[in-house]
Amino acid sequence: MTIRPTSFALAAFAGFALLAACGSGDAPAASVDAETAALPLSNGMTAAETIDARQTHLKAVGKAFKTISDGLKESEPDMAALQAAAASVPAETATMADWFPDGSGPASGVKTDALPVIWEARADFDSKMADFTAAAATLDTAAQAGDIPAITEAFKATGATCKACHQTYRADD
Repeated sequence: MTIRPTSFALAAFAGFALLAACGSGDAPAASVDAETAALPLSNGMTAAETIDARQTHLKAVGKAFKTISDGLKESEPDMAALQAAAASVPAETATMADWFPDGSGPASGVKTDALPVIWEARADFDSKMADFTAAAATLDTAAQAGDIPAITEAFKATGATCKACHQTYRADD
């Protein structure tokens, strides 16, 4: 039987990968080759596309939160601005459940602040996303009603759901 150098290299790579997987878990994730990084995840996008999309949506949510926060500090808040910002939060996060498919964490080789614990404690993470979604809907309802005290309370509650998730599941906070 003739062993081809390519077959040997693939076998050696597989062996090293297996050894790395059995390690202590303290080693940084190996870089992912371009072919692997280009494979579609369960949401139909690559890891890079998924991470870029979720970061884009979350930055938009952050911008909306800033608008609401700044508006609530005014003696005469711009209700139209508050309503538009509050409405944008559930709109931006409508597909949030699809933003964290397996393969879109740090092990993908793509820079992300999402911690691996998201995929290790998925039920808790999903519960926290559901809490945020419900709070965002309440915030939007309060804003559309034009009730500043209700908007203030709903904004605090929505922010608390963000914080609860970020404390455990996001780096760089």
